Amino acid sequence: MSRAELIVALTIFLLVMGSVMTSRLTRLSGSEAIAFDSNTVITFTELSGLDELEKNLDTLNVDYDSVELKWAATLLGWRKFQRGRYEFEGLLSYNAFLSKMTRGIQDPVEIVILPGITVERFSSTIAEKLHFNEDDLLQVFSDSTYLSEKGFTEEELFGRMLPDTYSTYWTRSPRQIVNLVLREFKSKVETTYQSRLKELEYSANQIVTLASIVEWEAKNSEEKPIISGLYWNRLKKGMLLQADPTVNYALGERRRLLFEDYLFDHPYNTYVNRGLPPGPITNPSLSTIEATLFPVEHDYLYMVANPEGGHVFTKTFQEHRRESEKWRIWLREQYRIKRQQEAQQKDYIENKELNTNSQR
Repeated sequence: MSRAELIVALTIFLLVMGSVMTSRLTRLSGSEAIAFDSNTVITFTELSGLDELEKNLDTLNVDYDSVELKWAATLLGWRKFQRGRYEFEGLLSYNAFLSKMTRGIQDPVEIVILPGITVERFSSTIAEKLHFNEDDLLQVFSDSTYLSEKGFTEEELFGRMLPDTYSTYWTRSPRQIVNLVLREFKSKVETTYQSRLKELEYSANQIVTLASIVEWEAKNSEEKPIISGLYWNRLKKGMLLQADPTVNYALGERRRLLFEDYLFDHPYNTYVNRGLPPGPITNPSLSTIEATLFPVEHDYLYMVANPEGGHVFTKTFQEHRRESEKWRIWLREQYRIKRQQEAQQKDYIENKELNTNSQR
């Protein structure tokens, strides 16, 4: 090869390399280096490198250039990614994409705590959104050291799991999540209603315990302060609370109660034990706690369910017996209708099978 040919070849090589480098440098600083068609979540359970990142991208079916990604990560110095959860959408530069994970700039997760649930459902719902499993969170509520540190029983701690939507990070530990909700409870209940608690001469634990009963008893929000007032009336008169939800809690299941259930010997059975049960039976909502703190003043002492999903409230036991009989008659009629419909359905299926067999 002559000197002239060598110079031409070298020139072409440099131009090609220059073009490649210019293209890469443009993509390195440009905002269209990597594209996410929709909101995409990448998680790392521990400090990870490029291999783990590529596994994530492949699993998520993200279209990217592996060679170029490694080149960009090496040149920029973003090669180690912090444990966490990261969201991406749209077009991004390599710098924006890689630096976010290297610096550990996580995107928050929203967890929703519903009212009137069990500690098991609470734990499973939150575990679905965060890095730990259900048992890890359940363990917090039975951790004697933690309970002693907070000064609560297991039931008192769960009763404070105030229903709301919380923004947190995927890497938060079970204890950190419980502490987050406890701070919210303290702010929205204990601090906000401090003077009302003193006025009633009841502790926050006692109010939450009563509110937890109202939570399970009230089918609609309008009845909450009325039901609360009814239970306050019983407490003031020294009557048994006779709250069906406490029996359900004692039995460990929510169902229609039988006569023998009311005699079940258990600390939470308010048909056999006077006063409030030892602790909350569920986690009441803020509105239920407020209804318990500020009940409607009335003379009702009794209530019974009605067909509309609410209750009929009465002042005397005689009135209560009459309304209870109406409710029993209505229930019997519903059971009769149900049995009739089941029988008709059974006959329909049997006739259909006979007709099918006769046509064969």
